[in-house]
Amino acid sequence: MQKIAVETGIVIPLDRPNVDTDAIIPKQFLKSIKRSGFGPNLFDEWRYLDHGEPGQDCSQRPVNPDFVLNQSRYAGGTILLARENFGCGSSREHAVWALADFGIKVILAPSFADIFFSNSSKNGILALPLAEQHIDDLFAAVAATPGYQLTVDLPEQHIYLPDGEAIAFDIDSFKKHCLLEGLDDIGLTLQHTDAIKSYEARRQQDAPWLFSENQ
Repeated sequence: MQKIAVETGIVIPLDRPNVDTDAIIPKQFLKSIKRSGFGPNLFDEWRYLDHGEPGQDCSQRPVNPDFVLNQSRYAGGTILLARENFGCGSSREHAVWALADFGIKVILAPSFADIFFSNSSKNGILALPLAEQHIDDLFAAVAATPGYQLTVDLPEQHIYLPDGEAIAFDIDSFKKHCLLEGLDDIGLTLQHTDAIKSYEARRQQDAPWLFSENQ
């Protein structure tokens, strides 16, 4: 997965609590185990005025002009601002894949559903729980300022506002390491490639019958 260290980007405000994974990526699009290609269907039922189907050309679909992703002031945004209990509902990892494929790097919310929160860091998205007052203040600032940007500094564990104010955040040290190094579960395993190969060679010598072509 891609590394994340310092992200400066436009903030996209999604002012809805309890956004579940079926809203993030509806069930009809869960037909692939690839991590790419889900971005056009992110928030599909809110984003478009028709019912979407897999393989449909989203560029030809009528969009909902009132939905935040369709508003030009938030175009190219990489930081999603959300409300409490973001990512609740089913445990589908596709929800994180859709956000990442769309270009979301950071999600700020008062709280996250546990499985979604875990899936985020394993797919290169920095999900940060912040105090509700900070979230309220950020929603107000975004509404008042077109093109509102934040800088999220993972190494320093600070969020920098345009006026220079900094909001400190906590993060698990192991999760921080994985995000900085771009390591998902497979990447972590591959760090031990030499040890794995050494074990397999010893095992083949100690129990050759397990490797017989006649088995």
